[in-house]
Amino acid sequence: MNAAALQRLADRIELEDLVIRYANAIDRRDFDALDAVFLPDAHIDYRAMGGIEGDYPAVKAWLPQALGSFPSYMHLVGNFDFRIDGEAATGRIACFNPMVVPDPQGGDAETMFLGLWYVDDYRRTADGWRIARRSEEKCYLHNMPDWMKQALKL
Repeated sequence: MNAAALQRLADRIELEDLVIRYANAIDRRDFDALDAVFLPDAHIDYRAMGGIEGDYPAVKAWLPQALGSFPSYMHLVGNFDFRIDGEAATGRIACFNPMVVPDPQGGDAETMFLGLWYVDDYRRTADGWRIARRSEEKCYLHNMPDWMKQALKL
């Protein structure tokens, strides 16, 4: 294998690791770990699934509030599709996101299932690959309570 092929393979592994570190940081509620995932000036658009759009510091500050009412959730990522071009890359990643939703009336919690795609732009830095831009594309919502759909305008 030549040096260019090895570099492409190393870049792909690093990008997969970056996306997995994002999912693990969110699921562990370790939002400071996202500092090693996003560029400081990254732009994030979570509106497709009912979230906000903004620069990384604003979205990072919003995440604990937005996810705080969910007792548990998981972000399972896969189907990595990366296009690498030197110091920049793009990616489209599938995410399966089950979330436990408490009943606001005090009843039993339900589990909803969200399917989405992350659409990313990446930049290589001295510290490795980082997400420069992330948006979400909605694929499906299953078992999301009507009150939540209305509140999120989905």
